[in-house]
Amino acid sequence: MSVRDQFKLLVGGLNARRTHPPSSQAQSAFSEFLDRSRFVSALIFLFTVATILLISSAGITTTMLPVMPNQVATVRVTASGSFSFESAERTRVAREQVRDRVPPVYRLDAEPLQRFEAAALDLLSQLELFDQRKHPTSPGGFNLGTATPEERQELATIVEAFNTRGPYSANLDDVAAVVNAGDAKTRAALFENGFAALRDLYAQGVQDGTLAGSVPGGITVFQIARPDGQVTPRPVQTLEQALTFLRVNLAAEGLSRSASLALFRLFRNGLVANVVFDREATQQREEAAVAQVPPITIGVVRGQTIIEPGDRVTPEQYEMLMAHRKYVREHTDTQLDENLTLFGRVLLVLAMVLASIIYIRIEDPETLLSNVRLGLLALVVIFNLAVVRAVYSFGGADFFVRDGSWASTLPYVAPTVIAPLLLAILIDAGSAIFMALLISIFTGVIYGNRLDLLVLTFLSSLVAIFFCRDARQRGKVVRAACAGGLTVAAFATLIGIADQTPWETISRQIVAGLITGLVTGVIVVGLLPVLESLFKRTTDITLLELTDYNHPLLRRMQLEAPGTYHHSLIVAQLAEYAANAIGANPLLARVCSLFHDVGKTAHAAFFSENQRDGVNPHQHEDPAVSARIIKQHVADGAELAHKHHLPNAVIDVIQQHHGTTLVRYFYQRALDRSRAPFPAKPTANDAAKPQSAIPFPSAAPAAIDEASFRYDGPKPHTKESAIISLADAVEAASRSLRQTTPAQLSELIDRIVGERIEDGQLDEAPLSLVEITRIKNSFQFTLLNMLHGRVSYPPVAETPPSAQAKA
Repeated sequence: MSVRDQFKLLVGGLNARRTHPPSSQAQSAFSEFLDRSRFVSALIFLFTVATILLISSAGITTTMLPVMPNQVATVRVTASGSFSFESAERTRVAREQVRDRVPPVYRLDAEPLQRFEAAALDLLSQLELFDQRKHPTSPGGFNLGTATPEERQELATIVEAFNTRGPYSANLDDVAAVVNAGDAKTRAALFENGFAALRDLYAQGVQDGTLAGSVPGGITVFQIARPDGQVTPRPVQTLEQALTFLRVNLAAEGLSRSASLALFRLFRNGLVANVVFDREATQQREEAAVAQVPPITIGVVRGQTIIEPGDRVTPEQYEMLMAHRKYVREHTDTQLDENLTLFGRVLLVLAMVLASIIYIRIEDPETLLSNVRLGLLALVVIFNLAVVRAVYSFGGADFFVRDGSWASTLPYVAPTVIAPLLLAILIDAGSAIFMALLISIFTGVIYGNRLDLLVLTFLSSLVAIFFCRDARQRGKVVRAACAGGLTVAAFATLIGIADQTPWETISRQIVAGLITGLVTGVIVVGLLPVLESLFKRTTDITLLELTDYNHPLLRRMQLEAPGTYHHSLIVAQLAEYAANAIGANPLLARVCSLFHDVGKTAHAAFFSENQRDGVNPHQHEDPAVSARIIKQHVADGAELAHKHHLPNAVIDVIQQHHGTTLVRYFYQRALDRSRAPFPAKPTANDAAKPQSAIPFPSAAPAAIDEASFRYDGPKPHTKESAIISLADAVEAASRSLRQTTPAQLSELIDRIVGERIEDGQLDEAPLSLVEITRIKNSFQFTLLNMLHGRVSYPPVAETPPSAQAKA
């Protein structure tokens, strides 16, 4: 170091003890007042209650509640005014009833008769040809029993050809009987008589008794469509009645009984049911009848109950609710009285906020004592509820009012996981869980006292908190939020199935839950740095980022104070393991250790770990000056930490890691100098100083003030700060050990820790004796592994020249 730099340092060290300016001290006092004042705590309480009450009450009406048919209603909805509306549901039911009363229309199918006539005429002509070719075998006519095989074969071929023309079942005996009934002219007359009977039956209609409305044993009137399109009622015979009519008509005079029965059995093949249902004509009559039904108008009087809580919403109730919403939207001057009483809501808000205070008092009293942490809790919860309320307000838009299926997705769009995730990261999981319950309760209240929504949102928050525990990367925060969104999607599916919600609506709710989870993760990641800076909180994510050895301060330490940097690395290792042993925050202990001596970079050469070649600037300095230079690294470190925007937790450790300990070496030097029989001779540097800058200008030695050789403090307030304070002292002292044995290390550690306890340096740290013992054991274990010895390898012996010659 140059003479000029030493001169500047000495003058500055003697004349100006670095302190914050009055404005900075006033600002610090005001900040302390805001953080600890009970008046401010009361204001936070009142503001929280009023804001939550405003969010969950003002403007909450049933006109924006997402209600779906078949869903269990959670609130009573009454008409806020008298109105009427055309009920599409009632009209549909009435028209369905009219449609059901329209009798079916039938038509008469003549195709079976035409097919039979063609087949019978062909049979008649074939029999005439057969009659011309055959040779009578008996005087009485054709006898099948005495016919030649050729005749039987020919007649069988004719019968088979007839049967293949349709679903006919004529046999050889009946056809032979028809042949014997007379000549061709007689047979033609018999066939024409049968055709006439069939035509009469087909013209009237024949039904087989399976048609709707048919009465066994009676005459049934059917609506029959005529070819011109008109529909007329007419009686229709059953198939049994038609067969009786056909048998009577075929029994001609002079015809033998066997021939008559044979002819009946033959013509029975042509008689089938020909009354066929005419779907097109029926639909036309139904549409004509439905068109005559006018739309049904329903009148609703003011105060009439539209939906009762606990009942499943019917389509008619849902339609009435939608009509009521339309009425309210068109009549903005309507006074709403929907049983959402302000007094009940005030009681609920007060109860939940008081329950939160009691929980915090039991589980996290530190938060209750800090207005900063209370403000963080209140702000995050209010912000989350405000977002939920903003999403709820979209339900009043025309699009969601007109389409209830889209409105039903709004509860799954509300990002209720924002506050639980932020609090789990910024404070702790316990506070996050309770705030998640509070937010879930008010979300259920906002959406109409929905218990299913309360349980669903609380479960999704718990899942997100579980996956976000010990989050040290921002990607894990997003994954935790997505896990919460996946939970919402899964249980939205189950709730939708239970409520018989259409799959189209369920799919929308699933997509809404998944997208909301992803967006929530992005929002939380974006808000974390803002809240950390605003409320002076430090997350593990930020701490992990500070462990990057390329941080500007760490790089500066590596280059300007390498010894201090190496010392900080060892202290970080000691502190991290010790913090882990007692359940403190090991990451916080490691990061604070890395930066705790960063102030030494300002005057690195004045610290022994950075001195090289035996040059020690303190050799020619007054002990008081040297002590002030040593103490100055605390203020320099805090200043550098502020300049580089390090977290408050790190700055606190920088200021507390020496507590109010004594700079023992220079204090002892000052004592030794004060006891000398003659005053110390002025040094070469003293000659260059102004008289006012020389600490001891007189010949008589001045009394030594121990306070001027002590650090300014404060003492360690946290477990991590106390651990680093002890680790710093133990690491520095361990370098003086010539041999590192468990006994020596144990004695050294016990002595240092005992001195700190005796000096009161741990009085303000929340450490128990058990924890201190664990810290000492951890120090010993870590140092033994760091300062282990190695085997001394013997030097390689040189080969004698004689041995080389022999080789």
